[in-house]
Order: sequence, then structure tokens, then C-alpha cells
Amino acid sequence: MSKGMKYGILGVAVLALGGVIAVTAARKNKKPTEVRIEGVQKRDLVASVTASGQVAPHTKADLSADVSGRIVKLTVKEGDWVKEGDFLLQIDPQSFQAAVQRTEASVANARASETQALASLTQAQANYRRSSDIRKSNPNLVSDDQMEQLKTAVEVNTALYDASKHNTEMALAGVTDAKVSLAKTTIRAPMSGRVTRLIVQNGETAIQGTFNKDAATLLTISDMSVLETKVKVDETDVSRIALGDSAIVQLDAFPDTTFLGKVVEISNSSVKGTTTTTGDQAIDYEVTIRLLNPPKDTKPDFSATAKIITDARTQVLSIPIIALTVRENEALAKTDTAQRPGSKTSNGKQVGKKDVEGVFVVGADNKVTFKPVKVGIAGEKHFEVLSGLKEGDKIVGGTYQAIRDLKDGTLVRDMKQPDTKATGSTKP
Repeated sequence: MSKGMKYGILGVAVLALGGVIAVTAARKNKKPTEVRIEGVQKRDLVASVTASGQVAPHTKADLSADVSGRIVKLTVKEGDWVKEGDFLLQIDPQSFQAAVQRTEASVANARASETQALASLTQAQANYRRSSDIRKSNPNLVSDDQMEQLKTAVEVNTALYDASKHNTEMALAGVTDAKVSLAKTTIRAPMSGRVTRLIVQNGETAIQGTFNKDAATLLTISDMSVLETKVKVDETDVSRIALGDSAIVQLDAFPDTTFLGKVVEISNSSVKGTTTTTGDQAIDYEVTIRLLNPPKDTKPDFSATAKIITDARTQVLSIPIIALTVRENEALAKTDTAQRPGSKTSNGKQVGKKDVEGVFVVGADNKVTFKPVKVGIAGEKHFEVLSGLKEGDKIVGGTYQAIRDLKDGTLVRDMKQPDTKATGSTKP
């Protein structure tokens, strides 16, 4: 064998060995990606919004004083049940009783002045009438100047009498005002309910609540027969809630029991929300849920968590929430290379044009293909499928990391099944 032939055979052998190594490396690189493979199936789905708040009575009254004074008598304590009209407390009435006496004396004085003014008017009218009669019988006995003076006296006394009557009316109004202030020293229950908060004690000073209601509040009476919880719901969820939606409420004080509720009010204006980590102010809306079967031991301000049922579906196709991912719509991306003015976001991406939601469908050869899917309501763990899939389709249902890195044509293996090729074992 010639020397050149030997070198040729050696080269072929090296190439063959390199090919074997390359094939082996390629096979190793094509190791299947471990994922969770699940079948598309029908389920009952319930869409809900969860929010927290505190229990409060539907009707309550914060009682404050309309007059200032020392509390001389207190007949209730916190937790007592009271009926409408029951006596609660007494503010020292002495100064107000004195005010009533002063105004009543003013009325007596005004009435005396009124009587005096009436007598003067009667006399002036009589003088004018007699002079008029005399003048008619003999005009020379009473001059024109005398008649004018008598007429003026009548007019002046008429005005004085009218003024005295108004003074009497003013004095009477003063009596009424003083009696009203005196009556305000007695605080009675405006409604039936339980005293859920008592701030003052006997001997303390009550202040008027005209300008500072919180500081002037004496006690609170609550109607505990109708209880509600007010929860704050994010703006992204409040549009899915409607009046009459049912809710499941859990009270921290009763951790092993849930209670039924119903949405009775949705605020039209937002309330101040929390500040996010990015510095943005969260926009929340207050939703009122009425408890339908609260326990008797429920107290105001109990912490509550409400799960509001916004929608429900029976036996609809569904996929795991984690299975739904977003990929670029390549066909649209190729045809829409020219961006229209005003259609870009701050990062230069065109809004609503390039991304499409879908799942990775597992084929018979265990290779995946991205398929667009239209979804409906979201349950706790699954999305409703409106179009794009049929019952029995095999899709990649996890993990999140695996789904994020998947591409069309990727070979996958169900992580729940052993890799018999890798281990060389045929046993299950």
C-alpha cells in the first residue's frame, strides 16, 4: 500500500470519527426540555375579586354636645343596649336654667312696656277724637296747630306701641332659645342600638361639636342588626363588580367560618390608595358588602376579607393560568415594519400590534407549537378558553421558567414521566 493511500484512509477515519462525535453531541444538545403537560378539559370556573376591610354597622349615630358644660350624670356604659328616647347623660344645666329665668324676666318687662305704650296710645287717640268733635261744632275753639299736635301724638304713640310689641316678641324668642339650650343639656338616644363606644366619663367637660366633631363626640350608638364591610378594590377590578354580586366573607375573629354577603354599594369616586414601589398612587374604589348571616358576637371594626363573585361558568374548556403566555406576532411584525406616528409607547414598541396571547401545544412527536388562544374569565387557577383549542389537546402547563424559554419546535418531556431513553431502563 502506498504512502498516499495510507494518508487517505487515515483522513477518512478521522472524518468518520468526527462525524460520530458531532452526531453524539447533537443528540446530547437535543435533550428534551422538562415541562408539565396537561390536557385541555372542561371545568367549572368562578371569577372573583378579593379585598379586605373592616366590619361596620349600616346605621350608627355619633353623639356630640350642642352646648358646653360639665357632665353631672352618666347612666350608660359601653356595651349597653338602649332604646330610642332613653336618657343617656346630663350636662350641668344651672347656667342654662338661669338664662331661661333672665329671658322670662325680659318678657315680663317687655309686656309691661307694651301695656304702658298701649295706654299712652289710647289717651292720645281720645284727645284727638274729642278735639275733632269740638272743632266740628265750633272751629274757632281748636286751632289747626293744636289738631296737628294731637295727630302727631297719636302717630308717635302708635309707633311706640308697635315697637313695644316687637320687643315682647323678641323677649319671647329669647325664652324659646334659652329653653332649647337648656333641653340640649339632656342627651337622649336618637335610635335603638348598642353603645359601641363611650369616650367621656362622669365629671368630664363636654364641648360643642360645631367645628371639631371628633373631639366633641361623646359616645356612639350602633344598630348591630345590619352589618357591612367596606373594602377597597383596585381600579382594574372594580369594573367587574356589580350591585347584587354575592360574596364570601371571612372574619379574622372567626377564622374557621365563612359568611355570605352581597354587594350593596359601589362608590363613584375613588379613595386614596397606597403608594406603589414605583411612586405611583394606587387608585382604589370603596365597595360596600352587607353581611347576610353575621354571628351575634360580631363587633365593629373586626377585620374582614371578602371574596366577591363576579362571574361563573359551568363545564367550559379551560387551561391553567400559567400556561397562557405572550409571543410576538411574527406575521404581523414582518408586514408592519413601518410604524404609524403616535402608535408607539415610551420604549418604541407599537401598542397592541405585535404581541399575541397563546399556549404551546404538544404534538405527537413531543415538539411544541405556539398557538394563539382567546380566553374569557379567570378562575383561581384556570382561564376559560373561548377559541383556539379543543378538548383533549395537550398543552404545556408549566413551569413558568420553561414556558418563558420555549420556542416552536422545541422537544419536550413531561416531567411527571421518567426519561427511559436517558436511563436505559424500560421499567416504569
